[in-house]
Amino acid sequence: MTTRRTRPAPRPPEGTPPRAELARQARTVLADAVRIAHWAAGAPGPGTTAPLAAHALERAATALELSPAQVRAGWDRARLAGLIELHGDTARPGWRLRAWDRDDSAVLRGWVALFDAWSLVHAAPAGIEAGAVAEAVEAVPQVLSLLQLSAGPVTVPALLDLLGQRVAELHEERCEVPLGPGRPANATTAAGATADRPDPAATTGGTDADLNALLLDWALEGLAAVGALTLGHGHATLTPLGNWAVWVKLEQICVAAQSPAGNIEQSAADMLLGCARLTPGPARDEYRAWLAARTVGSAVAELLAVARGQDALLRGLAFEALRVVGAPAEPEVRAVLAEPSLRPYALLWLAEYEGNDPDDAQDVLSREEATWLWVDTAAAVADHGETGLLVRHLDTAVQGTVPALLDEVRAVGHPRTVQVLVALAAAHPDPALAKAVRRAAFQVHTGGA
Repeated sequence: MTTRRTRPAPRPPEGTPPRAELARQARTVLADAVRIAHWAAGAPGPGTTAPLAAHALERAATALELSPAQVRAGWDRARLAGLIELHGDTARPGWRLRAWDRDDSAVLRGWVALFDAWSLVHAAPAGIEAGAVAEAVEAVPQVLSLLQLSAGPVTVPALLDLLGQRVAELHEERCEVPLGPGRPANATTAAGATADRPDPAATTGGTDADLNALLLDWALEGLAAVGALTLGHGHATLTPLGNWAVWVKLEQICVAAQSPAGNIEQSAADMLLGCARLTPGPARDEYRAWLAARTVGSAVAELLAVARGQDALLRGLAFEALRVVGAPAEPEVRAVLAEPSLRPYALLWLAEYEGNDPDDAQDVLSREEATWLWVDTAAAVADHGETGLLVRHLDTAVQGTVPALLDEVRAVGHPRTVQVLVALAAAHPDPALAKAVRRAAFQVHTGGA
């Protein structure tokens, strides 16, 4: 039991389908991605970059009876939804894939991750300046809010008018002074300064209205591609999934596992999930009760097995439970120092075990290890935490500045990097910073510099 006070969970809008039905719809949207993820998890070396290697693309298309374009799209969706992760030249199933058939919350979190990444799923129109594309992405949440509040079809002209207003507001917020009918020649953002930026409208050979219309079409098609809305003749309507997701974003709530009854009888993974929302004191009591019902050796082995999984939240919680074990766990914890995904956690555990102040324990981590841990913790927050917590997590990075953090995050090679950056960009209230983070996500996704 916990005495932590939480506000009652707000009710979704009237007419929202039950979670089981929403999960069924999400499974339908991601059906091809799931098939490809299962294939990739069992195939030898499907590829090391976001696109499948040509020979692997042909093998997958033949095995799954899909077109190469369907395989390529499904592969990208599977990665963005956390169904598969690349480790070197090996594709491994993500924790969501293993939970896909039995855990509706995992399915919905996976679909929301894809929803957040819609601009990566659907390529932007060719020939449009990147800044204009970024502005459209920043304006889309307001467009989605109108669709959600309207509770029905909204005409494209109304959406276009709103998009244009929001883009103009973004210019005004950044103190961009238009030079005549075109776009500003100078723009300064928190992520850096760019001088004499090209006119995006000129890039497409049309007016701002033409450019906004083109970008709105792209955004609506991208959101339709991930199952968030449907397009009719001159109008758009949120799907039940899209309506629910926008409501979730507006309410800033998370879909988190509920504490199961009888933690002592549960597996390590279920016990840790059951303790995820407890304050530290009650959580330690639960760990002690669970440990008391098992031999130390089997309990430590089970906790480390969970830590090796793909759920970053469980990885961190497993080491919290190992802190309760104390000295008997020391040999096994020291033995996992050679495992890159566990090394930062093991180093911190050993530092505290050897008497270091927890606040100073981070000093035992190299810069790369600290960055890897930052991404892993951000992945846990993105999967299970609240929006504000993910934004505040920026302050814990050792780099001190966002550009330095993004440079080192791109280099560290964590398998969840793209998803973490997409989630952070979607959550951060600063449009300029969100734009820089979104650009970094795109570069990691495409393998760019």
